[in-house]
Amino acid sequence: MWFAKKRVYMDYAGATPPLPEAVRVFRDAAEIYGNPGAIHAEGVVARTVLDASRASLARELGVKAREIVFTSGATEANNLAILGRFKRVVLSGRKPQETHWVVSAIEHPSVLECFRHIAEMGGNVTEVNPDGRGMVSAETVARALKPETVFVSVGWANHEIGVVQPLSKIARAIREHEDHVNQNSTSQTSVRKSDLWNTRKYGVIFHSDAGQAPLYISPQVHTLGVDLMTFDAGKLYAPRGTGLLVGKRHRGKEGALLAPTILGSGQEFGVRAGTENVALVAAFSEAFAIISKEREQESRRVQKLRDELARKLIARIPGLVINGDSRQGEALPHVLNVSIPNIQSEYLALQLDQASIAVSTKSACKNVEQFSHVVRALGGEAWRAESTIRISLGRDITARDIQKTIDVLVALITPIPNQRNN
Repeated sequence: MWFAKKRVYMDYAGATPPLPEAVRVFRDAAEIYGNPGAIHAEGVVARTVLDASRASLARELGVKAREIVFTSGATEANNLAILGRFKRVVLSGRKPQETHWVVSAIEHPSVLECFRHIAEMGGNVTEVNPDGRGMVSAETVARALKPETVFVSVGWANHEIGVVQPLSKIARAIREHEDHVNQNSTSQTSVRKSDLWNTRKYGVIFHSDAGQAPLYISPQVHTLGVDLMTFDAGKLYAPRGTGLLVGKRHRGKEGALLAPTILGSGQEFGVRAGTENVALVAAFSEAFAIISKEREQESRRVQKLRDELARKLIARIPGLVINGDSRQGEALPHVLNVSIPNIQSEYLALQLDQASIAVSTKSACKNVEQFSHVVRALGGEAWRAESTIRISLGRDITARDIQKTIDVLVALITPIPNQRNN
């Protein structure tokens, strides 16, 4: 054990501890040393495990096995989706200045930085803001669309405040826009609408970072209306180091959605080069199968605990504000993001850590800014974005853990003097 003293881990949105079953599968599969691209017996064994894992994940996601591309994690999958599409569009003959890209302002840094790079390369990028609850509406996205729009990215459930976005409605707005552009475009009159749909060469690609939504919402990808969706093993109770991108596949280079961003021997259907990590993929498949079986029951359990935590914190901490919409169905049931007046978030998180309670102040992948860009996008007073604490629950959290967190947090806040200027 890494820690001699029992700790209360309340940062499941940052990273989930791998399930023991997934660790066992990883250890067993780690002994499979053959390259899955080889034709000898050792390679065939590795390929068999890789294919079985891919098929299992495909069943859980409601997609075809060939629509899954394995990556090193969500960051790479997001980069492949966004920059791979940018590369494909440019290779098809369009200048970056002729393209328009839409992204929500509250995305994970691995998404936002890709769009900033596209803007640096000459692409036109529009960031759309959520409302005060953290919701990115279909109407807001629709207003941002232009005839030259080629790509939209909106995360399924926000990594800091847990608000679930209406992907199906956004997808419908995108397709209505696409139909309108196609019907009114004189330059594409010679191209049949079915051809446009099949190749999507001229269409708008809709991408979403799934985040931790699959823990509590059934991830039937194609029913959501997205073209590309990112998944990360480290957020879904599997060992970190692998992830996947689900993407609709089409025949021929003209119909391909993406160009590879990592070049090599053409593994993963020619989209992502590099020998696949069979052990990590097998562990990911095992963990995903387990969380899928537990999804409904675990969702109800953590929702009850999270609501009790919120209720008691509001009662005991004057001025506390809940960021985002925590109502059932509007947000993931395990995330509680709060702003507390007159505290320094980092200092408070360190004090909680000393008390053996782990929480986060914002996305663990965004360490430069001293505020939450997600909470800032919600509006309200400026201090809210600077004084945030994200508490996220998981499989091992109990009612006793909730009470301990409340008691310690209240005790720490009471004697803390005003450490910032209002």
